[in-house]
Amino acid sequence: MSEQRARLILPFAIVIAILAVSTASIFIRFAQQDAPSLVIAAFRLTLASLLLAPTALTRHRAELRRLTRRELLLGLLSGIFLAIHFATWISSLEYTTVASSVVLVSTSPLWVALLAPIFLHEPLTRPIIIGMMLTLVGGTIIGLSDTCAWTNGLVCPSLADFVQGEAFFGNFLALAGAWAVAGYLMIGRRLRAKMSLVPYIFVVYGMAAAVLIVIMLASGQSPFGYRPMTYVWLLLLAVFPQLIGHSTYNWALRYLPAALVAVTTLGEPIGSTILAYFILQESPSLLKIVGGALILAGIYAASQKTDG
Repeated sequence: MSEQRARLILPFAIVIAILAVSTASIFIRFAQQDAPSLVIAAFRLTLASLLLAPTALTRHRAELRRLTRRELLLGLLSGIFLAIHFATWISSLEYTTVASSVVLVSTSPLWVALLAPIFLHEPLTRPIIIGMMLTLVGGTIIGLSDTCAWTNGLVCPSLADFVQGEAFFGNFLALAGAWAVAGYLMIGRRLRAKMSLVPYIFVVYGMAAAVLIVIMLASGQSPFGYRPMTYVWLLLLAVFPQLIGHSTYNWALRYLPAALVAVTTLGEPIGSTILAYFILQESPSLLKIVGGALILAGIYAASQKTDG
């Protein structure tokens, strides 16, 4: 596909990606009624890899064979980051709300903006700095929202009680997921300039699947014995948020800076929170709404630098 044509369809493709990834937390919540988080993460990447395999191993076999050792190692490293991302983020949904988890894991643009000048030589401009400040404030508010309440002022538990709470642990896992996905996106930005989409995501998803399978088995968990409907949720998770959503983001990395692709992922909190409200009856608190608004404002401000 020519770069001119790709740029014409980029806005539509990004919207599709946002809609697809917004379903992830909902499918995960349903699957978690029967299956552990690590099993869910392993199935998501394994099924996605298996669905990709026929195309990757037939139409793109020659390109896979031409991969240099450096490209292969970077692809494997990207897969490790992706595995860490899913292991931590999916686990976070056991301890905190969809809104908190999705908003915090979507702070990845902040970390991409901080690291891109070092690894991708993309400058840290004034809009990025403003966006990071807004995002940090919003993320702090989201982190407090599950343990603090606004009743004639902000009322929070003691620090000892706060750090021992389940919501705090879940929010930390979601934040760790954001750090991991930042590494995944930056490596993808570098590799996608040389690799076509299918070989790249096949290597990355396959490595992530292998890592997650090892972690799952080492934890003494089994991929078998769950209800049939659970496997349906796992298949939907592999198809929509992974093969459609994540793969579209990886496709965009060839044409857009990593920071801007990371910025577009911030549509997910809005979609996921709306779906959680209607499907899971999770109503976002005032603090979550304020924190989420600040994060989105910060990401919008940060995105203004990518045109230069």
